[in-house]
Amino acid sequence: MTPVPDRILTQHALTGQWLSHALPLGNLSYGPELNGPGSLSGTLSPRLLAQNPTLIDPGTTLIYAEAAGQIQWGGLIWHTEMEGSDLRLEAASWSSYLQKRRDLDGNYGGRGPYTNGDPCQVIRDIWAYAQSIPDGNLGVVVDSTTSSAKVGTPAEPHKSLFWEKPVLGDAVDDLVSGAATPDYTCTSEWNAAKTDVIRRIRLGWPRLGARRTDITFSSGVNIIDEPPVEMAADEYAQVVIAAGAGDGSAKPFEISAVRNGRLRLEHLLDLPEIKGRDILASRASAERARRQNMKSVDQITIRNTSAAPFGAWQVGDDVYTRVNNAWTSYVGWRRITGWVTEPHAPGGPRAVIDLKPADSYEYGGV
Repeated sequence: MTPVPDRILTQHALTGQWLSHALPLGNLSYGPELNGPGSLSGTLSPRLLAQNPTLIDPGTTLIYAEAAGQIQWGGLIWHTEMEGSDLRLEAASWSSYLQKRRDLDGNYGGRGPYTNGDPCQVIRDIWAYAQSIPDGNLGVVVDSTTSSAKVGTPAEPHKSLFWEKPVLGDAVDDLVSGAATPDYTCTSEWNAAKTDVIRRIRLGWPRLGARRTDITFSSGVNIIDEPPVEMAADEYAQVVIAAGAGDGSAKPFEISAVRNGRLRLEHLLDLPEIKGRDILASRASAERARRQNMKSVDQITIRNTSAAPFGAWQVGDDVYTRVNNAWTSYVGWRRITGWVTEPHAPGGPRAVIDLKPADSYEYGGV
């Protein structure tokens, strides 16, 4: 990714017709998200839209940001609104579409129910069902990634009930919201002929991203703001119970605990796919070590430097982060859950990066 997009393109979602190859969008910001759609926003002259009303039609127009000949972000325009003398535009990437779709037939058109099903396959089935309905094919492809996570049991199969008309996006969110579930993010890239865009849901197991030792985020180097360093006891625990596969008294568990002069606080780590007590013990120990660090940095703003060049990181990566200000300091690994690039920000391009505590014990490929 280069800091400044070469152009903004728009396309009709159903016909594939290109509506604009160089939409003059100002105040641009865009970026991806972990287990979510990410976003794009910008402003446009109302006069341009009045002269070319087909350039933007919320709910059926696709929009892309391209830099150096590569698509950096793609999604659907959902909202436009007058803002002073400009028209503000807001878009979200591919998974946002499923928030506007429901299961009207049950079990995703008969693809379920699921007993010990792979949530990656269920996600693929949800997209297959959504795009099988007339005028519902967004052309999204879902990775063939498989996982060892399980949904549904013989006693309680995983079902989608047509009379409840469940939102498909909520169903996907449920499949990626647990402690031992796959990750996803939305991506876009040109096809080989550069005539259309490959719209993709990228799945990761056991997670997206990797621990990065080649880049850092540091105050005075590439962090340009003074992010708050939060102290929150609601996430703190010096006792972690890791519970594995099974039911009732047959369910294995391991406890990692220390006494450190603080009031005892406990956290349950549910790992329904794990049977080995050695693995449970390792996970419990790693989770306890993470939760004993009460300090938290959840968002930073950086410039493009050699310490972490724009485009060097991806959703899900763990990056060593150093924050120093007049109040306190923080040093530790933080996981990237999303960001927005602001190519026209005052002072030059910048990226606003959202962070969460890093899980030190499981990594997928880059």
